Amino acid sequence: MKRAPLAASIAVLMSAAGLAAGMNAAIAAGHPAPPVDLSAVPERPGRSTLPEGWQHGAFIEIFVRGYQDSDGDGVGDLRGLIGRLDYLKDLGIKGIWLMPITASADHDHGYAIADDRAIEPQYGTLADFDELLREAHKRGIGVVMDYILNHAAREHPLFQAAAADPKSPWRDWFVWSDAPLSTLKDWDIWGHTPWYLPGEEVPQVAEGASAPPKPDAPAGTPRYFAVFGPHMPDFNMRNPAVVRYHADSLRFWLNRGLDGFRLDAVPHLIENSAKDWNDQPESRQLTGWYTQQIKRYPRRYVVCEATAEPRVYTRDEVCGSAFAFGLERAVIDAAKGGQASAEAVAQVADFFKTAPLSMATMLSNHDIFAGKRAWDQFGGDESRYKLAAATYLLLPGTPFIYYGEEIGQAGVDGLPGDEPLRAPMSWNADGQGFSAGKPFRPVSPNAASHNAQAQAADPGSLLNFYKAMLALRNSQPAIARGSYEAPLAQGQVLSFQRAWRGQRVLVVVNYGDEAATATPTLPAKARLASLYPAAGAAGSAATQAASKVGAADAADATNAAGAAGMSAADLRADARGAVSIPLPARSVRVFRLR
Repeated sequence: MKRAPLAASIAVLMSAAGLAAGMNAAIAAGHPAPPVDLSAVPERPGRSTLPEGWQHGAFIEIFVRGYQDSDGDGVGDLRGLIGRLDYLKDLGIKGIWLMPITASADHDHGYAIADDRAIEPQYGTLADFDELLREAHKRGIGVVMDYILNHAAREHPLFQAAAADPKSPWRDWFVWSDAPLSTLKDWDIWGHTPWYLPGEEVPQVAEGASAPPKPDAPAGTPRYFAVFGPHMPDFNMRNPAVVRYHADSLRFWLNRGLDGFRLDAVPHLIENSAKDWNDQPESRQLTGWYTQQIKRYPRRYVVCEATAEPRVYTRDEVCGSAFAFGLERAVIDAAKGGQASAEAVAQVADFFKTAPLSMATMLSNHDIFAGKRAWDQFGGDESRYKLAAATYLLLPGTPFIYYGEEIGQAGVDGLPGDEPLRAPMSWNADGQGFSAGKPFRPVSPNAASHNAQAQAADPGSLLNFYKAMLALRNSQPAIARGSYEAPLAQGQVLSFQRAWRGQRVLVVVNYGDEAATATPTLPAKARLASLYPAAGAAGSAATQAASKVGAADAADATNAAGAAGMSAADLRADARGAVSIPLPARSVRVFRLR
């Protein structure tokens, strides 16, 4: 495998001269025209219509294929999504993350990219995309999309040309080795040797069974490198022409008004050896360079998928934000209660003591390695589901809600891989709200009870709880973008404070099955004004908390408040900042400190 010297390769990649030289070599006179658009795209950083700090609001991750079908073919599309923007605005969403919408070879998840500058035909057209941006921006919603730097589809025209002819100008756009298989055996990525013969497939084997040996070939037969399997060959990110192509493609979308990107699998951009293949320094540097190019456009947002060291990728010089993998597990374990809950509560309390506050948070996403859908993880226990939702929506970080999470949509059993997580959105009880035709995949098994239409009509539903939490985030800058102070884990009770420009908010969550008392330390003589449950509504604040979360009955809640000898209006810290806050079982309380 060809490898440029480490220091020299990065210097060349980052230099404009190196990029231009690489592109000129690839399209030198006498070579055929590129099979896809590789043209240079000039930078045109127009003014953003979104407010400063928009990216601190909650995002929703949308699988367009599974969201809303507008033409009856059973497949979601961009025009269908446009028709649901008012729903997202009413929910309180400030940003949309679109899973891949570019032309793909898989025609499903979309990560096997066939053209980085074209819309997946089943999803619509570039005109539809432009309209989506206009309509989202009218509602104050930003739009970011997945961009895959690391790899292409095996069916990508450039890879097809490269595989067909060793002398192709696109050959060096991918990574090849003519070393014998015996030499490559030390490469082991997730149980596979990531070097493949053109046309090679990975056979399906039963769980626990051994995979058959890879096919051998005559000496000198080239193999290509593919971290994620033979259907998605890696780009050669040491090739300046490839680096330039991706930068131009990012600008292609930014020039249309896109508000940023979720950069997929960035720790895998460059591999150095069978031992040093994951999260190499060059991958971080290259990711940082792309982030700089994107943020030359005003008010753009970048979030990275970097499972190994997400805190590193959250640094401003790398991505600025990355998903906080691992936090979702602690939040869910805390919300589940039981003997292990106290340890998980402590983990949640401690996380943002050291983690950057710009990290992205979630309960689950489109990948099964991050967990099943939240409904399935909680076994349908809505009170505990709400505790988890409140926790991550009120903690620091930019929260990403997975589509259908806000209504308690269940996964679809019996489907392979990640497909159980990627079913059509449950808009109504019979599935017809998604499509007038036959949906591309079975609808959620709990669609009859947990659909957007039914949830909207139920004041105590998950959907209305999510709306309440997002209303807090959108109305309280301290929650959306404030500091993280005085985190405290007291058994199964979590409390923390958020502060921003003179505003201070206290969040208290009781994950336990019994009423409890929180004793946080506050500013001296601070008065607690209830934000959730809303002050002034009928009944005591403790009673409302119980009914909102669905945790305890009203009598238990009232008794908990009475035992402490105070009502919500009486809550005030003493001269030392001490206060006792009564909490019903499985409850959430949020206060503005004055």
